[in-house]
Order: sequence, then structure tokens, then C-alpha cells
Amino acid sequence: MLQWQRDTLMMKCAGLTDEQLRRRAVPPSGLSLLGLVRHLAEVERGWFRNVVNDEDVRGYFPANAAGERTEFHVEDADPAESLRIWEETCARSRAIVEAAGSLDVQGHFGEETYSLRYVLAHMIEEYARHNGHADLLREVIDGATGE
Repeated sequence: MLQWQRDTLMMKCAGLTDEQLRRRAVPPSGLSLLGLVRHLAEVERGWFRNVVNDEDVRGYFPANAAGERTEFHVEDADPAESLRIWEETCARSRAIVEAAGSLDVQGHFGEETYSLRYVLAHMIEEYARHNGHADLLREVIDGATGE
């Protein structure tokens, strides 16, 4: 189910120009398809690499001088590079899941403990919510709808 959600996001981004991927299509929201891709790369990194796999991988899109998250700041972002980062991060996440001995494998974030089962369910929810956003963004950009 998680891979289906990832594939859905890729479908929403397919065939668009760099400008269209960066477009904030539903004012006053600052969301764009490219921003969603970058955000989900960060979410994949955080949950799978840092929580489940106990790595210490810093963000792909570091905070700016004011300490603000920047994955949604896409004005100067390179869509091809952002999509590459997301795809590689998804591949790494799949490898972590495949290597886990069980869905009961536990990871930690601060004082909290999370099972791989919880992380997978959370990621499906995260993608499903953002794919709803992506569906609206894509429809405004070029009228395309559907899964």
C-alpha cells in the first residue's frame, strides 16, 4: 500500500514542466507538487533512516538562517535533483523494510519507541493526505484527475 501511495505521487508529477512542478496552484497555500516531493523525501528519511534504522541522517533541504524548514521553498529548487533525492530515499526506505526481521522491529525518536508496523501505517497516512493535496494541485495545473 505504501508503494502504491508513492507511485500515485509520481503519477501526479509526471509529464509536467519544472515551472508547473514549482507552481503554488491553490492560493493562498504555499504548497506545490515539488514541495510535496521534497517534504516526503524528508519524512521518508526521518522515519525510516533515523527512527527505524537508528541512523543520524540530516535533512536534505536544511533549515534557512531563520531556522525555517525549506523543503516547501521551491523557487530555486531543481526538480530533477529533488525527484532523484526522493526516489533514492524511497529505495533506501524499501531496503530498510526488507531487511527488518519483523514488523515488530522497534526504533526510537527521543524518548518515544515506534514499531516498524506503526511507521508503515503512519507513512501510508502521510502519503494519502499529501496525495489528496497533489490531486488538487494537479487538477488546477492541467485538469488531470484520478489516482
